[in-house]
Amino acid sequence: MHILIASDHAGFDLKTLLVGHARDGGHEVLDLGTATPASVDYPDFAHDLAHRLLAGEGERGVLICGTGIGMSITANRHRGVRAALCHDAFTAELARRHNDANVLCMGGRTTGPGVAVQMLDIFLATPFEGGRHRRRVDKVEEPGTAKTGLGVRGSGPGNDTTRSAAPSQEDKKERES
Repeated sequence: MHILIASDHAGFDLKTLLVGHARDGGHEVLDLGTATPASVDYPDFAHDLAHRLLAGEGERGVLICGTGIGMSITANRHRGVRAALCHDAFTAELARRHNDANVLCMGGRTTGPGVAVQMLDIFLATPFEGGRHRRRVDKVEEPGTAKTGLGVRGSGPGNDTTRSAAPSQEDKKERES
């Protein structure tokens, strides 16, 4: 698999470890920087990775900053990028299986090397389950197509945040299955 990986200074050491691990596992890795632990701005690296992923230069991406939060927020500004901030094997697996995440985000200051390697391996090996999850991912990709009665903050007068109290028939059926 062709993987894009980038970090800021706080994720530099963990990125270096993961680049080597992925290459040892037979993956093609494009290291997008940073090249040193000197202070840099994480959005520059997240935007670069997102643009390249969407251009088809890689199949999956990995972003690492201090906590993973900034990278995930920035990457998710790009339509078609589904960046998941993960903290363990379980969240890495479900990010792929249920959410079809194409970018794994983690924190260089919050994730140990063993957990990071485990998350990377699981993220790269886990397929998207599809089915009911495809419908949900499609709704993420096309805002405004959901038929839930949920308001979207900032989308209209008064920042409508009302929620429909009653679950839909479809939601009820899914809970029963």
